[in-house]
Amino acid sequence: MSTQATTSTQAATAAARRGKITPEREAELYDAVLCLLREGGYDSVTMEGVAARTKCGKATLYRQWGSKPQLVTAALATQRCAFFAGIDTGSLAGDLREAARLAATPRERDAELMEAVSQAYIQHPDLREALRETVIQPEVAALDEMLRRAVERGEIDADNPAIGFVAPCFLGMLRIERLFEERFSDAATMRTFVDGVLLPALRARP
Repeated sequence: MSTQATTSTQAATAAARRGKITPEREAELYDAVLCLLREGGYDSVTMEGVAARTKCGKATLYRQWGSKPQLVTAALATQRCAFFAGIDTGSLAGDLREAARLAATPRERDAELMEAVSQAYIQHPDLREALRETVIQPEVAALDEMLRRAVERGEIDADNPAIGFVAPCFLGMLRIERLFEERFSDAATMRTFVDGVLLPALRARP
């Protein structure tokens, strides 16, 4: 995790707590930001829109967070928990298949927020470090942990070059499946990806 990313998120979160906004009110404001992100992406989030949705003065938002990027960063920081964290079935195949099962359920993985974050990551460099820290890196770390355990159990070889591509490919599939709906319209797509692509590439042993 970069020092810049840590500093940006900590600064945004700390700024939110300098004023008189209660934790409950803060949570309400963050929820409004996340809802706007889901509904229309980063460009749909405006200080005016958040203020109107929460009946909060726009001046209060600027006083607390300073700018839209800082407010969005702080809101996303509340989501800093890996979707795939905690998966541990005792085998690599089981872990990746469970991750695939969860990923195949849009309501579980918050597909709208992931889509908004993906777009913002590409289009807004000022948010890139914060998004990497709060949303992307926790998921990468969770998938990498599955692979680390598999190496320790002797299921895969530590020097297999495919290991470094698992997290990018897994998350990449979630990103592009909407672009290939005619090809990946089945809920079992991610399970097929795990069994037909990842496990063979990793040469996983029972």
